[in-house]
Amino acid sequence: MTAVNNSSRSGFGGMIGRSSQMMELFDLISCVAEEGESTVLIQGESGTGKELIARAIHENSPRKNGHFVPVNCAAIPDELLESELFGYVKGAFTGAQQSKIGRVQFADGGTLFLDEIGDMKPNLQAKLLRVLQEREVEQVGGVRPMKVDVRVIAATHQNLEQLVADGQFREDLYYRLAVIPLQAPPLRERRDDIPILVDKFIIQFSRRKSDQSTTVDPLTMRSLQGYAWPGNVRELENLIQRLVILHRGKHVTLKELPDKYRCEPIPEEELPKSLPVEALVSEIDSAPVTSAAVAPEAEWSENGLDFNGLISEFEDKLILQALSRTGGNKKEAARLLNLKRTTLIEKIKKKNLPV
Repeated sequence: MTAVNNSSRSGFGGMIGRSSQMMELFDLISCVAEEGESTVLIQGESGTGKELIARAIHENSPRKNGHFVPVNCAAIPDELLESELFGYVKGAFTGAQQSKIGRVQFADGGTLFLDEIGDMKPNLQAKLLRVLQEREVEQVGGVRPMKVDVRVIAATHQNLEQLVADGQFREDLYYRLAVIPLQAPPLRERRDDIPILVDKFIIQFSRRKSDQSTTVDPLTMRSLQGYAWPGNVRELENLIQRLVILHRGKHVTLKELPDKYRCEPIPEEELPKSLPVEALVSEIDSAPVTSAAVAPEAEWSENGLDFNGLISEFEDKLILQALSRTGGNKKEAARLLNLKRTTLIEKIKKKNLPV
């Protein structure tokens, strides 16, 4: 099992966040992954990273050496979904010239991820229930059930309890799936994660060395934090990709944002005090990495501040900036930071930095 380090920017599988919602989610993923057998139901709005959660559970579980098999139940036509899931025998229907295993069998020993499970038709719900209850699958046109050892993780943006009440989803299947329910938080409820997500996406979409100096000024960042993000993390990712392409190597200000993202900036006093705030690193952006950059005046509360967390964030930013300036060259970044290359690599691994 991979332990969650609360001082790290990354949790599992590329997910990034320091908000209390994400820290709680990372802890739940850790527990669920270690158990390795129970079915999981991930609920959340579109774009919140439900498949990332499912992959993280698989990759940190005893089943990690088996296949992770994703199936989008809404994307495959109803007449094909049954044969895709359960396979078919030769001659089961016109065109079935040879037998074919389904994705359930392909996931044997691993994890089957059923995205948008709420769109599955009742007849297929009954066959899936058999897989969960009996641990066996029957191919289309087959007469002999075959045993399978597969963990099922389902996800949906719909309210399954309401679908059950409306008679559109089997109640017995719902309770079989929701042994361990997880909720993917929407981005608007963890706005303090937006600065580090922006940093990650800038690095991700920087194709050339000049792209990597693209920055977002503090006022613009707070405007992004004030936006409701109906498309969640996926929408933010798409926006940053657009900004990196259109404003390569520039300092992005409010005027460069599309109109709908120009929101009333979140007042600094409303931003979480112990979480990453762009103001914390604004001076670093304008100073050479090799200089003795000094953090701006911290905001103090009656309970003090999170000293270790702030120092860790400051260190993370310096490392990411050095890597950005050197095009990802760790040896050169270590030279700029006056660190040994091995020390830098150890820090990157320990902090799970998105590089």
